[in-house]
Amino acid sequence: MQSNKLRMAIRATAAMTVLSLASQANAFTVNAGDVEAKIYGYAQLTATYDMNEDISGPALEGSFGDLGGTDEDIEGHFAGTANQSRLGVSLTHPQGVKATIEGDFYQGDFRLRHAFGEYKGFLAGQTWSNYNSFVGTPSLLDFNGAAGTAGRQLRNAQVRYTTGTLSFSAEEPSDAGVIGGSQKTGTPTFTVRMEDAQGGLSYSVAAMAKQVSSDDGTDDDSAIGYGAFGAVKMKVSDMITLQGTINYVDGGGSYLYQSGMSDAYMDGDSIETIAGYGGSVGVGVGLGGGRSLNLGLGMTEVDWDDAESDGIAVGGEDETRQNLFLNYQWSPVKNVMMGIEYGYWKAETVDGDSADANRVMYVSRYSF
Repeated sequence: MQSNKLRMAIRATAAMTVLSLASQANAFTVNAGDVEAKIYGYAQLTATYDMNEDISGPALEGSFGDLGGTDEDIEGHFAGTANQSRLGVSLTHPQGVKATIEGDFYQGDFRLRHAFGEYKGFLAGQTWSNYNSFVGTPSLLDFNGAAGTAGRQLRNAQVRYTTGTLSFSAEEPSDAGVIGGSQKTGTPTFTVRMEDAQGGLSYSVAAMAKQVSSDDGTDDDSAIGYGAFGAVKMKVSDMITLQGTINYVDGGGSYLYQSGMSDAYMDGDSIETIAGYGGSVGVGVGLGGGRSLNLGLGMTEVDWDDAESDGIAVGGEDETRQNLFLNYQWSPVKNVMMGIEYGYWKAETVDGDSADANRVMYVSRYSF
């Protein structure tokens, strides 16, 4: 039965490939006085076939949170959307001031992704967290991508300063909750990152620290959450590229990508942080003619032992998560990309219950 479902998915995505009409998209620039405005973005069709339960998010990205859900026994789900399409404007002033505003239609309505300004190494606004890197990220079609990828893979309001290969930031903290407590945000998250490239080797290392607090008006306590990651990309030959990341956090659940972990738990009136680690690996093979094969694997593991020994009910929490992707991408002309991807998702709880899902994704992207 599984092979029949796979054949159905392949036929559906193959039909969509035939129907995709690739045309050259042209980037364009608008000059208003002495300000140069570049308008960019892409229009994208995403289609998925979930062989098992439906684990799709708003842009049909896979989600660990939907594994083992109410439709776990209902198999075969097809969907299509253009929600990942995005639009951005980048402004440059002759004196070196830059500003960027970008959004997408992730949940159907326009959503702000980036809004920031830059001048002489200073950045202020909302953009990718400084505790983040795409150096070791596999080339995948799924909007969420591999679990355990380096750092926080979302955007935070921040002030950042970059000098050479080093960047420092104070950011809006990303809190993941305190079990049995009432989380309070008391300070920014502070980060430092170094990123560089030498020949065919690119690398990035970073660290973050944040205050983890709980205050319900009667009991309050706080601790320091922290994390560190390393990411590397290596060009092995003209055809083959290898990527890898490793990430560890203690008291920073949102900074361990797709782990689903909380920041901490309350043991009486004391706050205790929760630790976890993760990583990802990827291989890219260029086939020539704008074609490539890409493999990506990601995983996270959360240490719930202390919470469990302290009597906290964590049996239903995910202890391990892993996903795997294999895709074929084709770019017939510079601004057009089409691809098909197989994805496998699996999660296992502290109690040992597990759930998994298989899915196929098709993407047509027209950039400008």
